[in-house]
Amino acid sequence: MNWEEFLAPYAQVVEELKVKLKGMRKQFVHESRHSPIEFITARVKPIPSILEKAERRQVPLTNIAEEIQDIAGIRVVCQFVDDIYTVVNMLQSRSDFTIISEKDYINEKKRSGYRSYHMTIQYPVETIHGRKLVLAELQIRTLAMNFWATNEHSLNYKYEGRIPVEIEKRLQLAAEAAFNLDEEMSKIKNEIQEANRMFHRL
Repeated sequence: MNWEEFLAPYAQVVEELKVKLKGMRKQFVHESRHSPIEFITARVKPIPSILEKAERRQVPLTNIAEEIQDIAGIRVVCQFVDDIYTVVNMLQSRSDFTIISEKDYINEKKRSGYRSYHMTIQYPVETIHGRKLVLAELQIRTLAMNFWATNEHSLNYKYEGRIPVEIEKRLQLAAEAAFNLDEEMSKIKNEIQEANRMFHRL
């Protein structure tokens, strides 16, 4: 397989979606309104990670484009839980891509404690060979959820997916603490937003 050629459309998807999402954030800021988007990160999955996932899921190389949906990954990080659903609603109303599936791991958290909103989309990329439909995964989560998930991902990598029971229990407690933090911050959301507006006027 020519990996450079295969991954080029995914890199294009990542760059185009980053520009569009950052554009949405700038519009909120320009209108002096609270932006539901705090920041955006994006990446194309490294080749070894693609191969490892394909092997783990027994996906033949010829089916990778259809069966591995997070080769292009975009993460939208928000301040508050309800910001997540504001972003979700905005994405659902767009016409420049098609939503294939959605998973709400906030209301239905994973056993590990993981919380996030996942959206798989089909995005049209214009290439020199014509239009290509590329799958991408959007993850929308709060700062607290992102902090927890980043550390859980590192531990999963360290222990090759077999995190010791004691650490797993602590992670579950930490996930609940992170969600409690989100809930408490949501209760004083208006005060925080007013403070931010005052700060940026200085």
